[in-house]
Amino acid sequence: MNNQGNVVAAEHKFVTESDLDLIRSVQNGDKRAYNILYQEYIGQVYGLCYRLTGEKMLAEDAAQEVFIQLWRKISNFKGDSKFSTWLHTVTSNITISYLRKQKGWMQKMFNLEDSVAMNEPAEESVGKVDLESYVVKLPERARIVFVLHAIEGYRHEEIAQMTNMAVGSSKAQFHRAKQLLKEWMGYE
Repeated sequence: MNNQGNVVAAEHKFVTESDLDLIRSVQNGDKRAYNILYQEYIGQVYGLCYRLTGEKMLAEDAAQEVFIQLWRKISNFKGDSKFSTWLHTVTSNITISYLRKQKGWMQKMFNLEDSVAMNEPAEESVGKVDLESYVVKLPERARIVFVLHAIEGYRHEEIAQMTNMAVGSSKAQFHRAKQLLKEWMGYE
């Protein structure tokens, strides 16, 4: 690697030299490097997409959209944070945008009302509570806020900006999600 790359890697302690080499190769259009990046991060991306969408098929489509956009937007990564942190933010934003598009299409296609019907909680395994099976059953807005705040650690101000809702609405949706989860898990 040239001296400039070493300086950047030293400057940005969060990005290892091998990560930086891989990312630079992708930024230069190297499809093999992109495939390596894909293989390394598809599990994390899909997991976040699934937690946000609550459905396997939507999560698969959203993850695919993330990697399509990643190919187009990788030049925006400057190396001043961990790549995984940057990718996490990109994944969250793209998945939320993807959900908005899907909801609009589904409403037009099936003439659905804006409110989301309450889903029944998943069957509880014998003596074992699977939180994730309950989280995916939450109404869409409550699920998104819950995942972003409780699981991914975003502040309500950040969630409000990402989802185009008021901070108070984010807090209310989080409270709603917690109440539903407590109820479904038998804590109320």
